[in-house]
Amino acid sequence: MTTHFFGDTAVLLGRSLRHITRSPDTIITTTIMPIAMMLLFVYVFGGAIDTGSDSYVNYMLPGILLITIASGISYTAFRLFLDMQSGIFERFQSMPIARASVLWAHVLTSLVANLVSLVLVVLVAFLMGFRSPAGVVAWLEIAGILILFTLALTWIAVIPGLTAKSVDGASAFSYPLIFLPFISSAFVPTATMPGPVRAFAENQPVTSIVNTIRDLFAQQPVGTDIWIALAWCVGILVVAYIFAMVIYRRKISQ
Repeated sequence: MTTHFFGDTAVLLGRSLRHITRSPDTIITTTIMPIAMMLLFVYVFGGAIDTGSDSYVNYMLPGILLITIASGISYTAFRLFLDMQSGIFERFQSMPIARASVLWAHVLTSLVANLVSLVLVVLVAFLMGFRSPAGVVAWLEIAGILILFTLALTWIAVIPGLTAKSVDGASAFSYPLIFLPFISSAFVPTATMPGPVRAFAENQPVTSIVNTIRDLFAQQPVGTDIWIALAWCVGILVVAYIFAMVIYRRKISQ
């Protein structure tokens, strides 16, 4: 049964990835906005923001990476919605395939597409002066956190992809997720924020994730932030996965 699931997921993943390669504008669109933000913040606002960092691009890159993921996962909801509307889910149900493999194929496609976008954003950051003394282990830890964060947000994206009534509704949910890094430590220290805003910023998931990635880039001790970041990512992933699977089973049983 497990082999059956993995085989079906691999076949459906290949189908989704072929759609991505035939329409690379998805990845291009996903990377344009974060790169434009990075250029704007570094070259326009960067000189007016005191972060105590030698380079502002080093300081704000973790937040830009999270925005890249948040903008990328909207396409997961979009593609899933189109599959739901086209009737292909009904055709899949008539085939002897593992039911969960349909969703996992979309989720893994999102992961691959977002990883490509993240690599492109990091390359542009290097061209803008980003430098990191982090070793291989630290880079692998950063990659692990970003992958976990991508999976968590992608399973959130599955929910509107299954339930939305329109294309706009399927992808609009990502806007609050894109905005969330702006009320965190991603672009300015939380200590500069007014009391209520600071309290929210310091206790929302993005801040702990950003602080962890920033410390890993700088080869600084991460402290408890890494455990808080992992707890947020795993918690969101588990809850979103459960809700998505419940909704999916109801959809295919109708």
